[in-house]
Amino acid sequence: MAHSSNGPVPSVPALRQDATLIGLVGLAHGISHFSQLLLAPLFPWLKEAFGVGYAELGFVLTVFFVVSCAVQALSGFIVDRYSPRPVLFAGLGLLALAAFCYALAQSYAMLLVCAVVGGIGNGVFHPVDYTLFNRKVAATRLGHAYSVHGITGSLGWALAPAFVVPLAVAFSWRVAMGAAGALALAVLLVLWLKRGHLVLQKAAVQKAAGPAGPAEHSMAFLRIPAVWMCFAFFFFYAASLSVVQAFAPEAARQLHAVPVALVATCLSIYMVCSAGGMVLGGFLAADPTRCERIVGVGFGVAACVALALGFLDMPALAVPVLFGVMGFAAGIAGPSRDLLVKRSTPENATGRVYGVVYAGLDIGQALSPLLFGALMDHGQYSGVLLGLALVQGVLIASAFNVRRVRRSPLVPA
Repeated sequence: MAHSSNGPVPSVPALRQDATLIGLVGLAHGISHFSQLLLAPLFPWLKEAFGVGYAELGFVLTVFFVVSCAVQALSGFIVDRYSPRPVLFAGLGLLALAAFCYALAQSYAMLLVCAVVGGIGNGVFHPVDYTLFNRKVAATRLGHAYSVHGITGSLGWALAPAFVVPLAVAFSWRVAMGAAGALALAVLLVLWLKRGHLVLQKAAVQKAAGPAGPAEHSMAFLRIPAVWMCFAFFFFYAASLSVVQAFAPEAARQLHAVPVALVATCLSIYMVCSAGGMVLGGFLAADPTRCERIVGVGFGVAACVALALGFLDMPALAVPVLFGVMGFAAGIAGPSRDLLVKRSTPENATGRVYGVVYAGLDIGQALSPLLFGALMDHGQYSGVLLGLALVQGVLIASAFNVRRVRRSPLVPA
């Protein structure tokens, strides 16, 4: 604690402490997103290895995200009741285990089992991450914390295809999966060595959970309409993101004769540009009153790009550029997206609210591959990109609906 001639100054986290915590949480979040995107870039190899189609491989992703959804909602209660750090370590360990199991899988059924393990690990991150941010990071730096969180997630997604595809080409998809597991273990080791920065004192957890004596029911936050509108927003956000990750590059390749070598770069460019957009979005989010407008503009531009990819003639080299524009526009909306939830969250229910709201993320990513995988199998490539634009349009309406229903005595105005 700092001091002055008039006595102790109120405790405010030092910049270095905040930066270290944000960096560690962001590193873990990057591995979470990296693990989510291990399978999709390897679909061509997995189709041949297991004799299945896009719909069956999409179902593996569905299993992953359905399990993650259930775990995410549950882990929010565990984080609020106990502490986020051990939950975070368990999640990273399970993601590493899932990658090693993928590498050893001998059948399609084994892929499904591995997806269950990975889904359990993936489900802990958002309740853990946002609980650590909201309880340990200075309020003036929360916008930047959310920005870094989104950036590392996008970079994790960008790294996945760039990491696994060259290894699969040079060696095999099994080697690529094994290397991905080793990377997750390395990050777990880093966090273990820096574990002191991830401590949330038990007294602080208990205080956040509520005072002794009569208290609100642990499910009271579910009565807040804005929580459910945030849930719906993240459902559609995840549906759009799932299309971009798993199907949009291949659909664009079929429509515009993009060379195979450029297909994987489309996704990586999207994610890197999304990270760049989040840097700008972090500054724009400094004024939380305009977060809905920022979301609207960002996804409005992204929807226009998706329509252009689906219905305009263009040279193949223009496709990666447009993916970059779409990623940058969506990235600008990222920090404001997270502030939508922050402004709808009671102080004593951070883990639970983020667990339930971000369960919408997992459900969207679980259901989207089923629909869009079927469109891909039937050659409806323009329909895939039209569907992407429609979902992005729904996101705009959802963001403004969150503001409209943000009316509850449980949340400070």
